[in-house]
Parts: sequence; C-alpha cells; structure tokens
Amino acid sequence: MQKMKVLIFIYEWCIFAPIFILLSATAAIITIIGCKIGNRDFWGYWPAHFWARATCWMCFCPVTVEGRENIDPDTSYIFVANHQSAFDIFSIYGFLNHNFKWLLRKEIHGIFLVGPACSAAGHIWVDAHGTTGLLSTMKQCLSTLHHGMSLVVFPEGTRTKTGKLGRWKKGAFELAALVKLPVVPMTIENAFDIMPKGTLVFHPRRLKITIHKPLEPISKAEGKEAGIERLMKESRSIIAKQLGEE
Repeated sequence: MQKMKVLIFIYEWCIFAPIFILLSATAAIITIIGCKIGNRDFWGYWPAHFWARATCWMCFCPVTVEGRENIDPDTSYIFVANHQSAFDIFSIYGFLNHNFKWLLRKEIHGIFLVGPACSAAGHIWVDAHGTTGLLSTMKQCLSTLHHGMSLVVFPEGTRTKTGKLGRWKKGAFELAALVKLPVVPMTIENAFDIMPKGTLVFHPRRLKITIHKPLEPISKAEGKEAGIERLMKESRSIIAKQLGEE
C-alpha cells in the first residue's frame, strides 16, 4: 500500500501535473480564440468537455452516470449539485453531456487564462454587490438560458470540508424563479475521497453522477417565496438521500 502511494505521488507530480497544466492552457486558449471567431456555445463547451474527460482518465477516475433519461437535450434546466471537490467540475464538464454554463464567483475571474476563457465562453459571473450587480447577473441568465442551454450551480457555494452535504444558499433557486426553468438535482459521489478540500494529492476512485428527475418550475399559484423554499428543500433532500445522509 505504501509503495502504491509513493508511485501515485511520483506519477502525479512528474507526469500528470505537467500534462494537466499544458492541457488546461491549451483548452483555455482554444476556447478564447474559438469564441472570438464565433459560435460561443460550441467553443465554450467542447474544448473543456474533452479537457475534463482527459483529466479523469489520467487520474484513473472512471465516471458512471445514471439518470440521463430524465433530461431532454433540447430543454434548458438549472442543475444543482453537491460540491465535494475539484473533481465535481471534471465529472460534470466531461460526462453530463448537456451543454451548460457555470454560475461562477468573481474570484475566478482573476485566474490566468481560466478567467478570460470563462468570460469568453459566456459563463455567468455572480455579482452580489448591490442591486446593479444582481441585475447584471439576472440579465445574463435571461439572455443565456434558452434552446437547451442550461446552468450548473453548487448551492453550497464552496467545497465541503467534511465530505458531508453543507448548508444551501438560495441564489440558484431565485434564478429558477426568475427564468421559470425546472430544477434538476444532481448527486456526485466519491469526489471527496478522490481529493478533499485542502490537498492537491488525488486518490483514484470511481466517480458516480446521478441525474434525478426535474422538479417542476415555480407556478404563479404557488408564489415565488414558497416555490423557492420548495425547490431548495426538495432538491437538497433528494441529494442527501442519495448520499445516505437523510
């Protein structure tokens, strides 16, 4: 067992890390150039899709997806998922197989190549500083989420420190109320065991994504606040049950 850990450590830093950095830079540059040429929905998705698949493959982390039959490729959704580690991003980007935009924190904007690539791809930046910032985020959502283009959000806001599901914020569900789209809970399993928050060392495991059935959009009869509360509680409960935490 100790020899295996040493071999994985050597592989990660001497082989995987240089290739990963090169792949990441290449995917970002292709995304930026491609989106400037045209068809942002294509170039904003496919380079990152193959980058994420390659990353999981190089880390010996196969991904199993269940529940694809629950979603329609021509319908827009707001996907909400638990957030265990960076491998959540790789697994969703590489294996959801449904074009989408991320809801991203402003801090990511300053990361070299990554920030410009995300902006070029049309991912949605969260700006909660004042009414103007919130209106900008909402307008971007309204102009983006249509004809099958979806949004992926981690309602916890950050990766879990314990591996357990954390508290959820209302932002994703307020957006769902605004754009009147169904919410799809999505459970990611084993990502915490691969690379917990606070470490850069990965441990090969099989990842599993479960795409649950869409929850109905908020209706006028239900009311906005009641609908937001329902969507948040139901989606969190579904994911908690899949994780064995309910």
